[in-house]
Amino acid sequence: MPFVFEVLFIVSLFPIILAVSGGYLRYRQFGKFDNHHPRLQQAQLTGMAARVLAAQNNAWEALILYSAMCVLAYVSPIDNSEFNYAAGLFLLSRVAHPVFYLLDMASYRSLVFLVSWLSCLYIGLRAVMAI
Repeated sequence: MPFVFEVLFIVSLFPIILAVSGGYLRYRQFGKFDNHHPRLQQAQLTGMAARVLAAQNNAWEALILYSAMCVLAYVSPIDNSEFNYAAGLFLLSRVAHPVFYLLDMASYRSLVFLVSWLSCLYIGLRAVMAI
């Protein structure tokens, strides 16, 4: 299996891991889950629980973009091993992103977000230029 798809599998787990962590923190903050109005309850989160929710939302968004770039890489005539460096860089930056989010290190978080975005852009542009 090409490395870009191995990375896709790994990063697809991040939103789920963050959802479980966020659910625990939400329960700790409120003492219960409001399943009738969960989004309203989530909007009232503060501190680390709010940052975990934001990191989860960003993980979903990054997953959508990276998935699209994987499709472009797959359909391009380029050998998928040529995307390994960009995929590895994307993976490392996506691992670091929620860590910086939880530690409330906004500048570093923005930097690794930019790195992950540029990695996706590289994969997409390289694939499209070859088609």
